This record gives sequence, C-alpha cells and structure tokens, in this order.
Amino acid sequence: MIRKTLAAAAAAATLAAPAAAEMEETLVTVVTSPEPQTQLMSMVLTMQAVQKGVDARILLCGPAGDMALAEAPESATAPQPPRDMSPQGLLKAAIENGATAEVCAIYLPGRGEGPEVLMDGVGVAEPPAMADALLADDAAVWSF
Repeated sequence: MIRKTLAAAAAAATLAAPAAAEMEETLVTVVTSPEPQTQLMSMVLTMQAVQKGVDARILLCGPAGDMALAEAPESATAPQPPRDMSPQGLLKAAIENGATAEVCAIYLPGRGEGPEVLMDGVGVAEPPAMADALLADDAAVWSF
C-alpha cells in the first residue's frame, strides 16, 4: 500500500511540475545604457547566447550607440576587469561569431553623421524590421 501511494505521489508530482523552459531561437539585445560596465555585461551575456547557438541581434541606441563607432570613445574601448575586455571588443567578437549589430535609426542623424562613422559589421536598423524582430514569437528580448 505504501509503495502504491509513493508511486502515485511521484506520478502526480511529475505531472504537476512545470515543463522545462525551452531556449528561445532568437535574441534581441537592446542596449541604451551609457555605463561601460552595463554595456560590457550586455555583450558578455549576448556572447553566451551566441555560443549556445542562439541567433542574436544587437540594437544599440543613445549612448550605447557609441560602442559601434569606428572611432569610439574610451568608455567603449577601455579594458575592464576581471578579464580586460571592452564593450566594443566584445561587440566585435559577437559580430565575428554571427550576431547582427545595428544602431537605432535615429542615432546617426542625431549626431549629424552617416553610416561611414560605424565600425565594420554594424548597420543601421530599419524600424519595421526591428519591430518584427522584437515581436517575433520565438524571440527573447534583453534590455540593458
């Protein structure tokens, strides 16, 4: 009797347990923070997702757009502890590993500049396409 009760309890617990979370197929990382440490951590986590096979898209807006400049400010290029990585350095690594990186459509016009000031591999987001990416059923959206 005890054995049947334990078996029934185990079966009930299994049925009641939440399903294991499935990994999203795509990731959109939105970075707006001016803080270099936050920018770097956003790239660290995005790289982790890329290394797990997730299709990543990075949107850089406002002060975070500076990470994408060919002549970026020191805040984007200065190595940070504990591994002496910079936000821009890890952004480049993410791009080299297949991530798509774009600045917000209004970032460059707000600076009075064109796409020629961006580093290689970074484009300008098209609002309709970015809206689709953010709304996709299979997308996770991380905001920093």
